[in-house]
Amino acid sequence: MVNPAQHSSANHFVSGLYLVATPIGNLQDITLRALELLKVADLVACEDTRVSGKLLSYFGIKAPLLSYNDHSDERQRDKICNALAQGKIVALISDAGMPLISDPGYKLMQHITELGHYVTSLPGASAPLMALQLSALPSDKFCFLGFLPSKSKARADTLTAWKQTPATLIAFETAPRLLATLTAIQEIYGDRKVAIARELTKKFEEIKRDKVSALISAIEENGPPKGEIVLVMAPPGEETQAEYSEEEIDQLLRQHLGQFSLRESVDMVTELTGRKRKDIYKKALDLKDAE
Repeated sequence: MVNPAQHSSANHFVSGLYLVATPIGNLQDITLRALELLKVADLVACEDTRVSGKLLSYFGIKAPLLSYNDHSDERQRDKICNALAQGKIVALISDAGMPLISDPGYKLMQHITELGHYVTSLPGASAPLMALQLSALPSDKFCFLGFLPSKSKARADTLTAWKQTPATLIAFETAPRLLATLTAIQEIYGDRKVAIARELTKKFEEIKRDKVSALISAIEENGPPKGEIVLVMAPPGEETQAEYSEEEIDQLLRQHLGQFSLRESVDMVTELTGRKRKDIYKKALDLKDAE
């Protein structure tokens, strides 16, 4: 086991694992301390050696790279552990942003701490926090949900589970799924305020802030935005619930019954419309009988 106070021969950094933040777009956003650490690292574990190689080359840094992610086998992990056991400095970086924040490193972090090696973080750029800052939504309490599920039912279940959380919600989403996700947000949360942050720190950085219904209309008219997207959703409290006609409720039930069970469909449409559950249940049964 390595003593946390043991210094390697390189500069003033002690032997251990360093979780190093990398830029999320603009390469100038890397910190001076991160550059100093990467210059003296004995090993740099990264998601993709091609991506990280370009970053290091941009700053004129030459360091041994090791491909590592949460699907790597024990041999890759053992290489990192052996380097730490020999008193070396190891950096863990992701392709962009903070390691472990919806990026690889969790399993490695658990193992390294169990072995008693020194671990610290060199913080820096983070897309979720930047999106929160620019959303103009409450930032005193927030929850990060990572990537929302791609399947409609799993996505609806996740959103429902967080519906009453008294905090701003942050999530990653892809452009092709954005419209479906915004639609699910409107169905489950009502017309909450949402911010769509894309291409953060890059040339075409853009933040759109509005009620989710307005954002849906804009995408239906103009198509989804391109690039990497962070969604920021307002806490509960200000959203409004739409009025639905009987025909619209029947249409909603048909759509949900085509994807979900009878019980799940009734629960979701009841939540969406604000109608009595027994009335929605009767409508659903009538629709099933008419098939």
